[in-house]
Amino acid sequence: MTLNAKITMTKSCLGNLSYAFLLLTFSTFAVAENAGPAIRASFHKCLTQNTKTASEELSKIIFDQSNSNFNTVFQNLARNKRYMISKTPKPLLIFTPLEESHVQGAVICAKTHKLQIRVRSGGHDYEGVSYISKEPFMILDMFNLHTVTVDVKNEKAVVQVGATLGEVYYRIWEKSKVHGFPAGVCPTVGAGGHISGGGYGNMLRKYGLSVDNVIDAQIVDVTGNLLNRKSMGEDLFWAIRGGGGASFGVIVSFTIKLVPVPEKVTVFSVEKTLETNLSETEFVEQWQQVAPTTDDRLFMRLLLQPVTSKVVKGMKTVKTTVMALFLGGADEVVSILKKEFPLLGLTKENCTEASWIDSVLWWNNVESLKKGEKPETLLNRNLNSASFLKRKSDYVQKAIPKDGLEEIFKSMAELGDIGFVFNPYGGKMGEISSDATPFPHRKGNLFKVQYSVNWNDPTTEAAQKFTNDAKRLYSVMTPYVSKNPRGAFLAYRDLDIGVNNFGSNSFEEGKVYGTKYFNANFDRLVDIKTNVDPDNFFRNDQGIPVRPTKS
Repeated sequence: MTLNAKITMTKSCLGNLSYAFLLLTFSTFAVAENAGPAIRASFHKCLTQNTKTASEELSKIIFDQSNSNFNTVFQNLARNKRYMISKTPKPLLIFTPLEESHVQGAVICAKTHKLQIRVRSGGHDYEGVSYISKEPFMILDMFNLHTVTVDVKNEKAVVQVGATLGEVYYRIWEKSKVHGFPAGVCPTVGAGGHISGGGYGNMLRKYGLSVDNVIDAQIVDVTGNLLNRKSMGEDLFWAIRGGGGASFGVIVSFTIKLVPVPEKVTVFSVEKTLETNLSETEFVEQWQQVAPTTDDRLFMRLLLQPVTSKVVKGMKTVKTTVMALFLGGADEVVSILKKEFPLLGLTKENCTEASWIDSVLWWNNVESLKKGEKPETLLNRNLNSASFLKRKSDYVQKAIPKDGLEEIFKSMAELGDIGFVFNPYGGKMGEISSDATPFPHRKGNLFKVQYSVNWNDPTTEAAQKFTNDAKRLYSVMTPYVSKNPRGAFLAYRDLDIGVNNFGSNSFEEGKVYGTKYFNANFDRLVDIKTNVDPDNFFRNDQGIPVRPTKS
């Protein structure tokens, strides 16, 4: 066990059914294997009528289950093995567009053939919502749309949604050594899902979220039109910056604002194995006081992990690791933390001064700089690298008291497999209104909590154990986190907090999870959804519902 901060219809049954009728009458996934070629042929024909691309070129980027490459394409960007088992419903088609017009055609043809669309950019959706559905569906896999066009003079870049964050960072670095972008620390995450979900990274205390630095976008709406900020209007532009793009259309690109970074930044990682409840609580208490209030150039992530004690045989204790980025020099950050966080014991020897792009490499792998890794490493998509995992999230608004920390550490030790990642707020996050974007969790929050567990055992029993353990620790945390509603982070998708069956009770079901993700912004998102997609074509397990009619 390891923890990481790491259908049967025979051919004769197909008879003389027309392709269109066949597609309209699918009610179970069991037809997929035998009917795949028919589905593909009909969809292909529709695409040739709705794009300007030659038929033979389109044929190379449509995959049905009879295609020898289907499983590879499906698995390459499916990052959670929990949703790769044989009984998991698979898409009837995977379409990998090469240009914007292909996305437009795909929306039109999916509607015509009553296929749900799942849009996938990087596949890091923790609950597989971007590539799994209970309804007959297709995956619109955006990985070929990954161009990043950087304009240093105007300090902006156009990022297609299939680009990874690593590609975004690399392309910025190619053009400028003193610009960056505030987004996540995992380079294989797809830009589309990341940004549309909020976009959280280690420069948020200085520059806010990714969505706070988006100045334009392109989206294909439910009618197949390609819209930009001006043509979509400010309401829809507001919604897709943190409200999740998949409820409103298919986002094709974001235009982002670059931010300045120093020529040299500082990174450090300090690890401590704490052997007594007193030292555990003192250390975390002090981190809670400092991390959200310190210099806004400093981001200190705290990782808590249950480990076996090296002092008392067989006893479980908690290992803490502080990982940090400081947008400045080592001497300065050591001086700051000597005064503010003495229990950390930071010295200059703990610190590494590096370029911003090297700090990106370091956050992905703290040994990267010692190994001499080059920025080109960031272009590696690390395909077909799924693991079994579960994530949950919370927000802490008041410092957890000593007795609360002791209870949490005790539960962590008893469970032995669930880790925490505490991400501090403050700085810029406290200056931006909660309704500036759909992402509401800003001022008033000390830090965000991620519950993290990975495992290797493929059995159902193992999945049940680890997911239940995560729920148990989530329950323990109840007194110490946000309330009415208990908040959650959309990009850390968690189906435990509610799902939508999109029946007669859709709005009420959506409100359960919607208010946790969006607080008071949920109602505005519903109104925008109802306006731009009144028939709710773009839907998923946790999509934004339409407002119910008075009838």
